[in-house]
Amino acid sequence: MRLNIKKIKAVVFDCDGVMFDTADANRMYYNEVLEHFGKKKLTDEQFVKVHMFTVKEALEYLFPEMDSLYEVYNYMTGVGYPRFISYMKIAPGLRQLLKDLKSKGYIRAVATNRTDTMPSVLKEHKLENQFDMVVTAADVKKPKPEPDQLIRIMEEFKLEPFEIIFIGDSQYDAMASFKAGTFFIAFKNDSLKADFHVDSMDEIGQILNIV
Repeated sequence: MRLNIKKIKAVVFDCDGVMFDTADANRMYYNEVLEHFGKKKLTDEQFVKVHMFTVKEALEYLFPEMDSLYEVYNYMTGVGYPRFISYMKIAPGLRQLLKDLKSKGYIRAVATNRTDTMPSVLKEHKLENQFDMVVTAADVKKPKPEPDQLIRIMEEFKLEPFEIIFIGDSQYDAMASFKAGTFFIAFKNDSLKADFHVDSMDEIGQILNIV
């Protein structure tokens, strides 16, 4: 399937690693949890995996010895993610790109493996009114790498796969896009198979011919 820019109606963003550089915030959050339970801080290999996972998957991966993760979830509830949100760095050019997409009539959406933290993230960074739809891991039966989030967006706006571009930075994102049949832009990750590889929001605007 060849990409026809003129037929694109929706631009869908992953959150972590695309809309935001969340490395510092996520490391701090998970390291605090690990240290509380007497574990070492995240290695680089662990961080790459946790970055893609849902919270449930991350905890099962980090605490494989536990039959029940109740204590971990309970501690995480007490710690809370919101105090780490300020350490998230919004991608340069994102606000302008969202503004340009709106002016050109594009549907703007988010497909993220975050769950209940997403509303706080958008509110903290004043982006809560910048998207037509936000789909988290909590909104679908199977999160990324399955295509459920993208399919839900397509169903909501009655779109065909060739009318969507999904922007992601991980293998999970690429797999979800492939399974959904949408076009895929790899953000700051040349190792992923994608229709385009970009390193900035400006490049996305250029691909869509809106800058």
